[in-house]
Amino acid sequence: QVQLAESGGGLVQAGGSLRLSCAASRRTFSSYVMGWFRQAPGKERDIVAAISWTGSITYYADSVKGRFTISRDNAKNTVYLQMNSLKPEDTAVYSCAAAPTLDNVRRGIVDYWGQGTQVTVSS
Repeated sequence: QVQLAESGGGLVQAGGSLRLSCAASRRTFSSYVMGWFRQAPGKERDIVAAISWTGSITYYADSVKGRFTISRDNAKNTVYLQMNSLKPEDTAVYSCAAAPTLDNVRRGIVDYWGQGTQVTVSS
């Protein structure tokens, strides 16, 4: 069992930045592909970004390319999402997730979910 805990959400003005963190409870964290998802009110949960075990491969949704950066520190069992140039349409609950492969993460087939953290971008 892997427990994931997100932090770093909050209220920010459009154009601002936030950095989300997701801490995992186990050292086997490094064997999982990690992803960030978001769900806005009344909408489906969508993938935002994903990162491979070593961090050498990353994936981004088109809507966040060039603005968001996913990274991980396996020594700290933590994955990050740096969000720059935030827009009101980025407002959502952001959740991290763990899965065995990048393809699983991209399809939303994950083994573990965090509880989510709210990001609100004001115009």
